Amino acid sequence: MLGPPGSGKGTHATIISKEFSIPVIASGEIFRDIIRRDGPLAEKIKGYVLKGELVPDEITIKIIMDRLEMPDCEKGFVLDGFPRNLRQAEALTRWLEKKGLSVDLAIYLKVNKEELIRRLSSRRICEKCGAIYHLIFNPPKNDEICDICGGHLYQREDDKEEVVKRRLEVYERESSQLIEYYAKRGVLREVDGTGTIEDVQKRIKAILNCFRKELASDLNDGYINRNE
Repeated sequence: MLGPPGSGKGTHATIISKEFSIPVIASGEIFRDIIRRDGPLAEKIKGYVLKGELVPDEITIKIIMDRLEMPDCEKGFVLDGFPRNLRQAEALTRWLEKKGLSVDLAIYLKVNKEELIRRLSSRRICEKCGAIYHLIFNPPKNDEICDICGGHLYQREDDKEEVVKRRLEVYERESSQLIEYYAKRGVLREVDGTGTIEDVQKRIKAILNCFRKELASDLNDGYINRNE
């Protein structure tokens, strides 16, 4: 899943993972989990995240590659927040090629900057159960209390408007080559990320249905060729 912060990558990655029964590998969530554990690496990562900057490639690549080696990724996975730039994309390609694999689809969610700022600055998270709310699209009954467990809702430091603007600047600088990279490899599919979750999901499902048909056709061709 490709797209700027706030484009809905996490939401739609989760829906896709359930449909295909494969895990979501979300770099942001992995980094936040490391930060919660404390330690030297946590402090280093925290410094970048709170300023809206990207965690250095050498750290990010190692963390993600280690995660992809885990057994639950053997049948596939959805990447959310990785790769973020060309160097990371090339590292992922090399890792996959060693295993005889490749990226099947790169879904790019396009949303304008003003909408992204509005989305991100309105996000709230339960500090107890981790439930995610949005004050505009998915508001809790009380702006400060989780509907599920009654926990306190908070705004992530990197969702505050000044940090959001910095994150978007970093994304624009780092990701232009990334979109071109996957387009040249023939796997990029652009999706309008505006509208409701249901609207965007319909667009993504249309792409996934085409992918399924292509995959079935390739498998059928392979079966025929092996028996000729």
